[in-house]
Amino acid sequence: MNAQIALLLGQDGVTNGAIYALLALSIVLVFTVTRVLLVPQGEFVTFGAMTMAGLQAGQPVRLAWLLLALAVLRLVWRLWALRPGLRADPQPPLSVWDAAGPVYALVLWGIADRVPGQNWPMALQVLFTLALVVPLGPWLYDLCFRPIAAAHGLVLLIVSIALHVVLVGLALWMFGAEGARTLPFSEEGLDLGLLNVNAQSLWVLAATLALMVGLFVFFERTLRGKALRATAVSRLGAQLMGISPTAAGRTCFALAAFIGGLSGTLIAPLTTLYYDSGFLISLKGFVGAVVGGLVSFPVGALGALSVGLVEAYSTFWASSYKEVIVFTLILPFLLWRSLTSKHHEEDRA
Repeated sequence: MNAQIALLLGQDGVTNGAIYALLALSIVLVFTVTRVLLVPQGEFVTFGAMTMAGLQAGQPVRLAWLLLALAVLRLVWRLWALRPGLRADPQPPLSVWDAAGPVYALVLWGIADRVPGQNWPMALQVLFTLALVVPLGPWLYDLCFRPIAAAHGLVLLIVSIALHVVLVGLALWMFGAEGARTLPFSEEGLDLGLLNVNAQSLWVLAATLALMVGLFVFFERTLRGKALRATAVSRLGAQLMGISPTAAGRTCFALAAFIGGLSGTLIAPLTTLYYDSGFLISLKGFVGAVVGGLVSFPVGALGALSVGLVEAYSTFWASSYKEVIVFTLILPFLLWRSLTSKHHEEDRA
């Protein structure tokens, strides 16, 4: 290994680590607010990457049909839950967003069907992809997790794993078994002597920094962000102060879907992704989240960045064992956390 190879590997590690950091942040956010370990986080990445690749190839946008199916199921479930005498606890009234969900999905499908996506500017392709992916988060929360929000954490984990399996199967049906790769956002790079930084890597780093700053401002300066922080500290305390746990869950799932979809569009030009690639990517983000104890955003981001660097250099030294090396990192942190953390009764509120 010489200096140039070390720099190239470092570039790949930082780029991958930035994506893992974003996924780690979303995993920590969802877990602290809802107690759900979001195993399907990687599917949002896959949906974003494969949908954008389909747009550029002029293929049908089948993700719109999944969006439509979820919107209809959610509307039917809401209407059923509003039946008089069905439940002891009162249900919130039907909102405009509940009824407009199917219309929203049909409009997106009609736009993609009538206007070829390969002729759109890159920014419009990204925005349209996010418009398809982001609603999946809160709608999946309403259908799969909100009815069992007070269940034991193990039940939530089992449902999360089951949802992951279902979404992987749907991804195979929607996108096929072949891999896909998208066009880079720009072709020009940055020449730094021995290192020529890929332009797409710069986009990844810039988007990651912008998103982290945006999340910081959101949590520190906005009322909804402070409500999420309060819910993460104590669900019961936040509920007593008038904060809706349902609204907090929808918001954090929407943020997770946005982060996953954006991450997919960012890394699709760098590597070929398949229908099931998201799970391995999100698993590496989970390693970073575990480093932060599933509670600390900065430590989780740093842990995810370390995972990217270890993965990159392991590719050079022991490519056949790089995945083993990466996932072995989680063991000492799990042992340390189990020995040093205090165990409390689970908050079921």
